[in-house]
Amino acid sequence: MGEQRDPEALLRQIEAAERAQRRGQLKIFLGYASGVGKSFKLFDEGRRRLQRGEDIVVTATQPEQPAEVAEIIRALPAIATRQERGTPMIDVTAVLARRPQVCLIDGLAYDNPPGSRHSKRYQDVEELLEAGISVITSINLEYITEQQDFVRSVTGTTKSDTVPQEFIDAADELVVVDAPADAEADIEAQQLSQLRQRALLLTADVVDRQLATYLRLHGVQSTWGTQERILVCMTPRANAAKMLASGRRNADRFHGELFAIYVMQQNLTEEDRLALARNVTLARAQNAHVETLEGKDPVKVILEYAREHGVTQIFVGHNLRRTWRNRLGGTALDRLIGDAEGIDVRVFPQ
Repeated sequence: MGEQRDPEALLRQIEAAERAQRRGQLKIFLGYASGVGKSFKLFDEGRRRLQRGEDIVVTATQPEQPAEVAEIIRALPAIATRQERGTPMIDVTAVLARRPQVCLIDGLAYDNPPGSRHSKRYQDVEELLEAGISVITSINLEYITEQQDFVRSVTGTTKSDTVPQEFIDAADELVVVDAPADAEADIEAQQLSQLRQRALLLTADVVDRQLATYLRLHGVQSTWGTQERILVCMTPRANAAKMLASGRRNADRFHGELFAIYVMQQNLTEEDRLALARNVTLARAQNAHVETLEGKDPVKVILEYAREHGVTQIFVGHNLRRTWRNRLGGTALDRLIGDAEGIDVRVFPQ
């Protein structure tokens, strides 16, 4: 008898394959400091692709370029940006009409003027990708929204035009551009090293997600990942501070990620709400990905979230046994441990 396939899973696989076929490819050159050479890498790749016969078009450049970069740009086909209120904007209409194979866009993190087709340049890029046009672009770590707190802790600076981490994570290829020895003299070597490590971790995480997407696309189930991904389950009475601190140490040690979730409960007291708010603050201070989830069965919600995010370890407080027993008619902690196949569950007594 043949293997039975889940119809919904098969449909998702087919839809994902169709999207992958019609959508353009996104490649991002990621810098961890100004002056590392992103623009040169970007346009030099465009030059080499043009020589191989690809239909390449430059659609956005930086206002000022080093002489060697400007020389490469002059040799490439281009669709000029439109100037609106002194801001250069990608001419999306012209690009869609021209329909090149690949657009070169130097500088992903730009805000468009009010009333524009899209408020952000990365949204222009998204439209091009959906139209089947591939994009090669560039960005610095400090312009990624979710990385700003870290960069500010290192350099003390913050940028206003940003791109959400989610868009970076969706890249088909993310390449860290290493700084030459003499780059960024105003940034200390230790700071540069911290920024570089962060960029490399981000890139590794994107590769991990790409692997997970590939496995899902080909119907392959996997319970492992290339990094440690630790999920802290917060409740009003759990010692979140201890779990989060331990989770952050382990995530850093193994170059992984830290997640923190809370499954909504009814009839919370004011004290419970204050405790949860405090736990959320603690989680964000540990740079955890924080989410509040809903569902009648907390164990099921936690395990679904864990599998969707490639979690390798789940941290729970011992008081979960007492909190959920009346609601679920059994020992939820035992059930969580029993059903978490391939995921380690670590219990923190309260």
